[in-house]
Amino acid sequence: MLVKILGAIDLIAGLILISSTSINFPSQALMIFGLILLAKSSLGFLKDFASWVDFLCGTIFLTSIIVSVSAIISLIFGLLLLQKGIFSFL
Repeated sequence: MLVKILGAIDLIAGLILISSTSINFPSQALMIFGLILLAKSSLGFLKDFASWVDFLCGTIFLTSIIVSVSAIISLIFGLLLLQKGIFSFL
């Protein structure tokens, strides 16, 4: 059950990260998802690839509040999060 909830968070965060290049999201939403992803990465203690993806995406969310992040970087990490979220439902 917990894996599916965390996977749903990955799906939503991935969609936000992909669409953040064309849609301006409130900074509070970006901060919340960034902190959630950083907390998820601490569950894996940065020992596996999935927790590194969470860590990097969380830092991208938090960085995008301050500066504009490249669309290609957002797209790549958004697709990684989407893939991770889809595999959690299998």
